[in-house]
Amino acid sequence: MNDCVKVALDAMGGDNAPVEIVKGGIEALNENPKVFLYLIGQEASIKNELSKYTYDESRIKIVNAEEVIDPNEPPVMAIRKKKDSSIVKGLELVRNNECDAFLSAGSSGAVLVGGQVIVGRIKGVERPPLAPLIPTEKGVSLLIDCGANVDARASHLVQFAKMGSVYMENIVGVSNPKVAIVNIGAEEEKGNALVKEAYPLLKSQTDINFVGSIEARDIPKGDADVIVCEAFVGNVILKMYEGTAASLVKIIKKGMMSSLRSKIGGLLVKPALKKTLKGFSLEDYGGAPLLGLNGLVIKTHGSSKANEIRNSVLQCVLFAEQDINGKITKKIHMVD
Repeated sequence: MNDCVKVALDAMGGDNAPVEIVKGGIEALNENPKVFLYLIGQEASIKNELSKYTYDESRIKIVNAEEVIDPNEPPVMAIRKKKDSSIVKGLELVRNNECDAFLSAGSSGAVLVGGQVIVGRIKGVERPPLAPLIPTEKGVSLLIDCGANVDARASHLVQFAKMGSVYMENIVGVSNPKVAIVNIGAEEEKGNALVKEAYPLLKSQTDINFVGSIEARDIPKGDADVIVCEAFVGNVILKMYEGTAASLVKIIKKGMMSSLRSKIGGLLVKPALKKTLKGFSLEDYGGAPLLGLNGLVIKTHGSSKANEIRNSVLQCVLFAEQDINGKITKKIHMVD
């Protein structure tokens, strides 16, 4: 157990809890011997789900939590009042160094607020950003921030760029990742007040590979590895990504069924098309880490199925093995 990465998994969070959450956790446990799961939630429900699987019982611990934070509840109030919730108890396990990571598909607001209030920030980190991987033509890019800081300052964006570079280099394996700031044009003088202030600051950093501005239409091309923006813009980009991908799949399927000829053609291209579309499935890349905290906190989609939970648990192991927090601390305190 000393060599294991201890992951606190919110068994009650998300639309498909606890069925898909427990299933995904067990899949990760059975795949990687370094996984130790703390399943947090209503004990009876968790035990009922566990009875469906075969697994190493010595690497699972159930932490009973009777309360569940609803996504519609005010996050700050919920964190304060529901001390016996799976989210609060999971975050406390990370704060107390009993677990290396906390993973939840539950209330985004509660996870973000709780991460900062309960787990706390790394010294020197001004704001922790939420940073999901998004698919591109060249692989994946990191979108940072996509939901944690809607009123960011220029100095925050600089730190986002540094933390994102650490993540892409050590988790995804991209050497000297290209960093770009989201803008309405490629010219340096374009943008709103925040972008205009942040651009020269990013350009002056010697420890990141800043390549300038990137327009939204160029993000799917993979022209940059780390996409820097404040959370309002990032969240719009992420939701547009998800919506467009879902709509394209529906349109393609409809077109393939429109005539006998298209049905025959559809059967021929189906294997290749399925493989291609799978590359643009966000669930295959795990959850979005809240970077810059004193422990790892990962938020997955509320609609997460077992596959996304499994990948997110395995993501926690890699994060711990690569000592991402230690590298972020070093990067933040580096003086140019």
